[in-house]
Amino acid sequence: MPALQAFIALGPLAVYLLLLGMVNVSRRPLLTTGSRDFYALGLAVSGMMVVGPLELFMPEGASSPIAWMLLLALYSMCLTLLILMIRPRLVIYNVTVEQLRQSLAAVMTRLSLEHRWAGDSLFLPGLGVQLNVEKFPAMRSVSLVATATEQSYRGWLQLERALATELRSLQVEPKPLGYAMICLGILMLGCSLTLMLMNPQEVAQGFFELLRM
Repeated sequence: MPALQAFIALGPLAVYLLLLGMVNVSRRPLLTTGSRDFYALGLAVSGMMVVGPLELFMPEGASSPIAWMLLLALYSMCLTLLILMIRPRLVIYNVTVEQLRQSLAAVMTRLSLEHRWAGDSLFLPGLGVQLNVEKFPAMRSVSLVATATEQSYRGWLQLERALATELRSLQVEPKPLGYAMICLGILMLGCSLTLMLMNPQEVAQGFFELLRM
């Protein structure tokens, strides 16, 4: 793969791995929404989309800068559409299911919320929220995923804020996988940058070919 294309494809993914590795070696849980988590993943693979499908769909004879802006806007809109289609969810990194259940119990006690557990499913009628607890042991993360189509987004927002407050007091041990992600991210970023610095003429030629100038 040419140096410029390698950097475009691997650069965003390397940054994503670095950030995810830093999250995993942190001693604090990180709570985010499913939309932000999915959007971050979309940005991570955006470089591969640029040197792959988007470049293939570049119209022949089009004004390249404008065409690239339109293609990137199309990718962004498709990503946004997918995010709007997924059900509400909260993603918590650096936490086990048991720790999250304890934090949820503390939230429900503090807010005096009526609740009902059915296995890994939780119903909060006061918030209009019905969710399922999905665990990912390899990443030491847990997702709270909506299980019904009729959900209160205001209730989800209230649950997110209350759970974020509760998780601030929780300390966890760093996950060894996080160090591996950091090393892999640094390696990918370093190799792609080194390849560019060693082949400046190839990079310039690749840039003009990408823009078709």
